[in-house]
Amino acid sequence: MFFLRNKANSLPEKPGVYIMKDINKNIIYIGKAKILRRRVSQYFINNQKNYEKVRAMVSNISDFDYIITDSEFEALVLECSLIKKYQPKYNILLKDDKGYSYIKITNEDFPRILYVKQKINDSARYFGPYVNSFDIKNLVQEIINIFKLPTCNRNFSKFKTRPCLDYYINKCIAPCKHEISIKNYNILINEAILFIKNGSKNTIEYLTNEMLKASENLNFEKAADLRDRIKSIKTVVTEKQKVVSNKIKNQDIIALVINQNKVSVQVFRFQGGSLYDSENFLFDFFDNEISLRTEFIKRYYDLKNYIPENLTLDGEIENSDLIKRWIYKTKNKNIKILIPKKGEQFKLVQMCKNNAYEAFNHKYRNQNRDWSVLEDLKNLINLKNTPYYIEAYDISNLQGSDNVGGMVVFKNAMPLRSAYRRFKIKTLEHQDDYGSLREILTRRIKNYHENKNSKNSFSKLPDLILIDGGFAQVSVAQKIFFDQNINIPIFGMVKDDKHRTRALTTNNKIINIKNNIKIFNFITRIQDEVHRFTISYHKNLRNQKAKNSILTDIPGVGEKTSKLLLKKFDSIKNISLASVEELVLIKGINKACAESIKKYFEKSRTC
Repeated sequence: MFFLRNKANSLPEKPGVYIMKDINKNIIYIGKAKILRRRVSQYFINNQKNYEKVRAMVSNISDFDYIITDSEFEALVLECSLIKKYQPKYNILLKDDKGYSYIKITNEDFPRILYVKQKINDSARYFGPYVNSFDIKNLVQEIINIFKLPTCNRNFSKFKTRPCLDYYINKCIAPCKHEISIKNYNILINEAILFIKNGSKNTIEYLTNEMLKASENLNFEKAADLRDRIKSIKTVVTEKQKVVSNKIKNQDIIALVINQNKVSVQVFRFQGGSLYDSENFLFDFFDNEISLRTEFIKRYYDLKNYIPENLTLDGEIENSDLIKRWIYKTKNKNIKILIPKKGEQFKLVQMCKNNAYEAFNHKYRNQNRDWSVLEDLKNLINLKNTPYYIEAYDISNLQGSDNVGGMVVFKNAMPLRSAYRRFKIKTLEHQDDYGSLREILTRRIKNYHENKNSKNSFSKLPDLILIDGGFAQVSVAQKIFFDQNINIPIFGMVKDDKHRTRALTTNNKIINIKNNIKIFNFITRIQDEVHRFTISYHKNLRNQKAKNSILTDIPGVGEKTSKLLLKKFDSIKNISLASVEELVLIKGINKACAESIKKYFEKSRTC
């Protein structure tokens, strides 16, 4: 680190590109800078302030090279070129532009129509290639819905089987029932192929002529089927022609959500005011939100052939004029960058952001699908950062005895039970909730300093601390963290007269949460969970104490022996049923002690 810091401080104060390498001389990160010395030296000064992924990258740097350029713009062009060439581990890496898509008609008695990404050498019939996978997926689904084609994997040529639910809700013609012939089924497939090849207009004309012929021949059942098919096609066409945005016809919308150390980026692409494609990207969080958004835009459009006139974002980027100039030079396209604050465009950005949330939830199977409650909580109590990692504390005792504390953790609005911790109060023998809280938080901070470079759950500090209590408890906690020069927002969870959550408090302020049902339910859940966890620990200690007192009443059995017995047999009942031979197998228990234990429980049963 000393070598790297000195080398960074000797860099020129000029624009350029820096290339970080590991011990094996592999390139692990490439960046550009307006002033090389200032940017590169930031990596090696107080590394603890950097984000987790930045610290991981810095810990792997063995050396770095740099290339001086005449301007920051030249540095940007060179950076994009080098990243594309070397694909460094710690840069945002996106796959190349989407590949082609095909529509496949299988070669069987009852053919199926499928969306596929590859054309293979089989006997099937393929239509394509198509560039826009989004539209082709929708087209295949529309064809299946219009012509009521099956989507299951049954072999219709073999045995007659009972149809599935799709048949009963009129979504499938059910060839499995053997009520439609191979000939008539293939007529349907040919109509679907006509729809693929010639579009809706020609298909409607063809089907209308067939309907009129059937009607003239008094085949009213067939005419009615064709009428319904024409109606379905017209409905699909009408739906597809709905315009989402009237004001800006061609645009991309990019929105992102950051979940502690992960990022979900959603891209909506519009042409003619209609959404024609949607993409989502999930990767590790690196640096800050503005830098991340800028880095993503560079990587994304470096891979795209088509770029619209308008780029709509959910937040700021670094040096937008430089980005616009780079896109013009590399893609020959003049673009406008918009960051809407209200109106139709703002609603579209919010829709894009909601899809980014949903993509993250789907990827990580988050049971609480609406962890946007954390954003609402941040705004309500005026936090600087979203509280993705929350610790909550409670104290429990019985008339001053067996003082204990509990800490529960909520990560991404969900309980993280592996990080829960119990505290047995060591410095107090009497009831003192403030003193107990002071001991718990002091031990918590001590554990943080001892484990901050490890993977221990105490190695990180929370975004928010919640304490079961009011002004006094919050003041005690704030003083402890202030004395340690640690800045974490701390709030008390206040209950009403019926012991139900009603508000949050800090700095002599009461923040009502009952008007926001989502936040109210979330805070109630945290308060109930920390109370349950702490009380259960207190009960376990009392039960253990009661068991020990029963056993220490036996002649020859002390506290040490009672703990050995409970560890081996788990309960008083199991100990009472054990034979002398089983008891003497425990190290530290001789035959005389075993017989004393046996005699004690036999006497208890006769009483």
